[in-house]
Amino acid sequence: MLNKKYFEELESSWDRMKSCKKPIYVYGMGDGCEKLLNLCAEKQIKIDGIFASDDFVRGQNFCGYKVEKLSDIEKRCKDFLVVLAFGTSLDDIMTRIDSISENHELIAPDMSVSGKNAFEKDFFLENFDRAQKAYDLLSDDKSRDVFENITAYKITGRLDYLKKVFSDEDEGFALLDLGENEIYCDLGAYNGDTVRKFCKVTNGKYRKIYAFEPDKRNFQKCVKNCINMDNIEFINAAAWKKDGVTSFDASAGRQAQISAAGGKKVCTRSLDSILKGGECTYIKYDVEGADFPALEGSANTISEYAPKICCALYHHPMDYIDIPLFINSICGEYDFYMRQFKYYPAWETNLFAVKGVK
Repeated sequence: MLNKKYFEELESSWDRMKSCKKPIYVYGMGDGCEKLLNLCAEKQIKIDGIFASDDFVRGQNFCGYKVEKLSDIEKRCKDFLVVLAFGTSLDDIMTRIDSISENHELIAPDMSVSGKNAFEKDFFLENFDRAQKAYDLLSDDKSRDVFENITAYKITGRLDYLKKVFSDEDEGFALLDLGENEIYCDLGAYNGDTVRKFCKVTNGKYRKIYAFEPDKRNFQKCVKNCINMDNIEFINAAAWKKDGVTSFDASAGRQAQISAAGGKKVCTRSLDSILKGGECTYIKYDVEGADFPALEGSANTISEYAPKICCALYHHPMDYIDIPLFINSICGEYDFYMRQFKYYPAWETNLFAVKGVK
């Protein structure tokens, strides 16, 4: 049972920034920093400056701030709050972040990867019943521990909560128990890296692979990297709830995504349309914020075959609650597991769903 009082007593990252009497400096540039600055402006939180890793500081300006070195800020300011505004899984960068946190208070507010909003404590508490329902779906103590610590991180922005529950990717594959007779649908194949991981786990033995990738450059890389594999079908389209055409923003590299604000026109395909009622044994969803439409477009397949599922839970702040509930509404036969892979901030929270033994 989730302890609502525990979460109520946690100070939110935004409240901490509002109440902070120390200068506030943002670590990092790019899209994450811009989102953070916009949210701070909306919440009337004063930001005193921006710093970047020494290698990136060249006297440039970003969003009206001169980008500084941490050492230069430390020379004139003894105590300040650091707000992390980018994501990384690189060991050396994570170690650098840990080192900064040893000398300065550091938080990393949970912001949408695929939108402009952020996790809000009040909204979570208003929807606590839904959170409890999602929590009750989880099938092991570790998943429940992940859920509780991820929630605490999302409220506070404190990275220590994340570090408590880091898992290795191999643990996720172990939960899926992939065999040598899989029909794998990779929704968000990027450059083929997850296809290759799948083949490594299954020793290159499977029945068929369907690889979806909407971005033209990534699709070409995926084909180049995987063209020698047997029984693989490449689909240059965005996984969606129906077949059609939509706008796609390819400017964010791996985070390229469906964009209501415009972009290149791309085809959309539903998995149900591609399979035409055929079998699928394993689906991976990592479609940069379009997870719900992609799940909707797979509803018939999920309902009919209850395939193993790996789904990203971090593109929107409430995905870790909403997605398990949605999958369960399509098919009530699943056991659900939640794991947090090593990443600052929580950009690698994943759901693993496998058909339960009745």
